[in-house]
Amino acid sequence: MPDVASTDHPPHRPHRQVDAVLFDFHGTLAQVEDPVTWVLAAAAACGRELDRGRATVLADRLVMAGRAGGPLPHRVPPALAEHWADRDLYAQSHRAAYTGLASTVPTDVEGLPDALYDRLLGPDGWLPYADTLSTLRTLHDAGIKVAVVSNIGFDIRPHFDAWGMSSLIDAYALSFELGRTKPDPAIFLRACGMLGADPERTLMVGDSPADAGAVKAGCAALVLPAAEPGRPNGLGATLALAGCAA
Repeated sequence: MPDVASTDHPPHRPHRQVDAVLFDFHGTLAQVEDPVTWVLAAAAACGRELDRGRATVLADRLVMAGRAGGPLPHRVPPALAEHWADRDLYAQSHRAAYTGLASTVPTDVEGLPDALYDRLLGPDGWLPYADTLSTLRTLHDAGIKVAVVSNIGFDIRPHFDAWGMSSLIDAYALSFELGRTKPDPAIFLRACGMLGADPERTLMVGDSPADAGAVKAGCAALVLPAAEPGRPNGLGATLALAGCAA
């Protein structure tokens, strides 16, 4: 008998635990730029050049007031309460909430609140984590579907386009487009539906308890602490849980 390999069965592949991975955006795949860089760039867009010392003081105050992608504000003015509550459901409320919070910080830079917000809308205002691209590429090459599931008030697809990662993302489940926010199980189920994936064969990766809400949708969940901008974020743990080699 000729010494040839049988073609009756496909070649053996390592066991894979999941068919799809859902990723949070901010704090998981990317981080907002350094606050001082943020203020300097926004001021420059308004035609003003600030010295670094002044920009640092201003950045501290703006972050305390409430920065999109930053810590939650200690206080939301009553006039902004409705927009704040709806910020991840409607694009206009997202902008109104964060430009309104920035406007509570006194400055002589005309137009600064809108310029600060506009930094969010483009890729220059964000830094993907150092291990984001390699993680997404490994999952893609292993045939594992990927969706980004985010509580957000603007479109982040252009960011992935600019970073050369759009071909690695199969779907986007964005709260302002779907009318649902994490931890509502519905947004995770919608993401699974977009991918044609069974929730029980899907892993959600994020950085907050809201991301762990995927468990109620039947998914597994991995919560990683957010790293500093541009650094690795421990995303290699995703590959281990997904059952594919790094």
